[in-house]
Amino acid sequence: MTRLALSFLALFAISFSLAANTQKQPGENIQKDNYYPMVKFETSLGDLVIELNRRRAPVTVNNFLNYVVRGEFDNTLFHRVVTGYIVQGGGYAPEYKEKKAGRTIINESGNGLKNEMYSIAMAREDDPHSAKRQFFFNMKDNDNLDPGKTWGYAVFGTVIEGTDVLDKIGLVETEYKALIRFQDAPKEDVVLISATVLPEPQL
Repeated sequence: MTRLALSFLALFAISFSLAANTQKQPGENIQKDNYYPMVKFETSLGDLVIELNRRRAPVTVNNFLNYVVRGEFDNTLFHRVVTGYIVQGGGYAPEYKEKKAGRTIINESGNGLKNEMYSIAMAREDDPHSAKRQFFFNMKDNDNLDPGKTWGYAVFGTVIEGTDVLDKIGLVETEYKALIRFQDAPKEDVVLISATVLPEPQL
């Protein structure tokens, strides 16, 4: 291959990389100058407020906000509750109908945020970059979910109001649900009635 052809390929690769990095992310214009947007969850067991950390997890926060403003989390289930470990939601409507998911996002688990009690992180499959819309709350300090020699689970915010509500959700009785093959599904539905981006604080 000639030097000219190699130079052209290198230029193309650089241009492609720059285009990918400057591609607009869904949700990036939602309170775009606010590094710490807040989202209110109204649940069937009470309300809670989450403060997101866009400074440390911009891709994850923008993705999450996009689902929130589109109403994608409204009337969904907390479908997995492991007492003293996690509360997971965002992926199923009542009767365990799976919600449509968008594109996968990069794993931002190396952002310095830890899977500490009451933090919120992205659920994923074995592929570290497979997170889409499902999230979970840490119900204790889960050091095993932080990155080390392998990828961790990306934390992108924390509950600042309503931890007592989250505690109640974390203690509900669970059972095996054959429909989704989950061992830790609540016996009685725990519903995320609505998720709302709160107004920016006025300085």
